Amino acid sequence: MSIAKWVQNQAQVRNRQIPALPSGSDIFSCPAASWPPVNVGSLLTPQEPDAELQAIFSEIDPKRIDAIITKLVSFGTRHTLSSQTDPNRGIGAATDWIEQQMRTFAATSNGQMEVTVPSYVQGVADRIPFPVRIRDVVATLKGSVEPERFYVVSGHIDSRCSDPIDYICDAPGADDDASGVAVAMELARIMATRRPAATIVFAAVAGEEQGLYGSNFLAQTYRNASVNVQGMFTNDIIGSSTADDGTKDPYNLRIFAQGSPTTESAARSRTRAQIGGENDSAARELARFVVGVAENNFTQMNIPVIYRLDRFLRGGDHRPFLEAGYTACRFTEPNEDYAHQHQDVRVENGTQYGDLIEFVDFDYVARVAKVNAAALWSLANAPMSPQNVTVNTTLLSNDSQFKWLARNDALTAGYEALWRPTGAPFWTHVVPLGNVNTATVDLSKDNVIFGIRAVGKNGYASPATFPFPG
Repeated sequence: MSIAKWVQNQAQVRNRQIPALPSGSDIFSCPAASWPPVNVGSLLTPQEPDAELQAIFSEIDPKRIDAIITKLVSFGTRHTLSSQTDPNRGIGAATDWIEQQMRTFAATSNGQMEVTVPSYVQGVADRIPFPVRIRDVVATLKGSVEPERFYVVSGHIDSRCSDPIDYICDAPGADDDASGVAVAMELARIMATRRPAATIVFAAVAGEEQGLYGSNFLAQTYRNASVNVQGMFTNDIIGSSTADDGTKDPYNLRIFAQGSPTTESAARSRTRAQIGGENDSAARELARFVVGVAENNFTQMNIPVIYRLDRFLRGGDHRPFLEAGYTACRFTEPNEDYAHQHQDVRVENGTQYGDLIEFVDFDYVARVAKVNAAALWSLANAPMSPQNVTVNTTLLSNDSQFKWLARNDALTAGYEALWRPTGAPFWTHVVPLGNVNTATVDLSKDNVIFGIRAVGKNGYASPATFPFPG
């Protein structure tokens, strides 16, 4: 069920335009999930892509994505421990090629895109039996209005076989994760000639399979320089629409969003739990934002939000950004086929193992790229999410009084309050507030979940910020 249909269904039940279904028949239309029966504000509608974003969509090319993945597979292995100097095989040759391509894209940017290859030597550690240089390729497209505000998209360069420290075997890594690198590179090519308001970073990172080393290096580099990263997406295993049982699912893309941040203070965590904010971390607000701007007829994708950090006991390159205090989510295909992931290339009992390019759906990857494009472009052209948002808890009342730090900038036109029933996964209603820094909404904070978002002069709206007592 899309977010638009879900919101419409909730509104119908709240207004009692349709009868409540029997218990257990549809959790999305039960009266309890739709309480309170009020209509403060108007129904929230998804943000439609404007002409420029539609033009970006039209330039995303499955054939170019095919060519990128094919080239990355051709290096034989991209294992982090493989050769850094062989011109044809190994992670060194693959990284050099990605850098060269990114520089080609940057040449079209009129000086607005800079390509760097930050690196460091990782000492002996888990899955690192000898010191090895970790190199990331980072293409930074400078924002035209707020260049100090960053959004990051990444895929990881490295690949692996069954044995995580076997760097000799062929490890094509077509899905995991040439597909993610292809998305970052294709978007870098297309957006290089454009002028987003905020800065967008297109990154290919190394060392993911050995322990998220490249993304950790990038996240810590940003944190140490006090870079204002407002959102990060990793694309990891986004190349196949076919499950291990042969089921085709070409129009769904999972987004994983962490709940309560592990970096917030103990006192803040206790307050979050007390006021029921566990489902309203910045990562989950970012995921809701993605659904609102990228689940539409232009992308042709549904985006189920998975309310957890990652797959069970597994990790990805968004985690180091979260651990650095940034907001980050992970995109992953709907059904992973583990015969084609972290496997030696072989045929066993009639089953083909290995992460081979023949299992990649390039049209699917192109749609994933559209989801990323919608998210990045909408974020970078919207105002920044409101900061220091609080709700007044000093008075007992049946309305809700909010305050936030208003920004006097070139992008912001005003602010809106979003709300939803406490059992609802997505925002359902929006209340215009004006270009102010305080507002009262005639709805009790005890009964619903609120968020405050900024709205731009261009119509782009930011992710919402969950208010804490203040």
